[in-house]
Amino acid sequence: MDERAEHMRIDVGRDGPYYVSGGAPLERAEIATNAEGESVAWHRTEQLDAAEAYSLCRCGRSCTKPYCDLSHLDGFDGEETAEHDFYFQTAQTVPGPAMDLLDARKLCAEARFCDRAGGLWNLIERCDEPEIAALVDEEAALCPSGRYTTTDHETNEPHEPDLEASIALVEDPKYGVAGPLWVRGGIPVVAADGEPYEVRNRVTLCRCGASKNKPFCDGSHIQAGFRDQD
Repeated sequence: MDERAEHMRIDVGRDGPYYVSGGAPLERAEIATNAEGESVAWHRTEQLDAAEAYSLCRCGRSCTKPYCDLSHLDGFDGEETAEHDFYFQTAQTVPGPAMDLLDARKLCAEARFCDRAGGLWNLIERCDEPEIAALVDEEAALCPSGRYTTTDHETNEPHEPDLEASIALVEDPKYGVAGPLWVRGGIPVVAADGEPYEVRNRVTLCRCGASKNKPFCDGSHIQAGFRDQD
């Protein structure tokens, strides 16, 4: 994880916004698809000016998205329902012949990188084939929430992408919606009661206000038709 993340932080406001400190870079990132409509890559579409500290909308109603405009004061219930557990204690292990796939289903942000070429759960069974192994690693690494991780059989070390400490506003053109905050590089996220969540290389935070696993995204933005820009 990026060492610069140690100086950054995201505090979850009680029924309010995300308070970002430490000058975390902010950008827009779009899910790119192939001819079959499968998610295959990330495209950075815009670099935003980021102050040393700024507040990002969490209720989904701000007129100045992605920034907070105090719309949450009209009655946003931002109760955090996510548990403070550790990924490697809760993820299901899907064994493969050359590597294992770890899957923490509750973290899914519905970015769909895992669906390509038959899906990760099927591909892991053929990961002793070099081309398939590369695809398994690629799909798992593209998952923004870190739901999926591959691990080496011999060392049990996770295969994690090298991500800059930064925050991306996810855009999903296939469904015409905006997605979560993609928090990268190990930026700490701290609950409203002061208890930190596990520091991870990849995390997705809800910004539509509809997730049932707050502060984390559960894919509700798709059904809600959440849009960041009009």
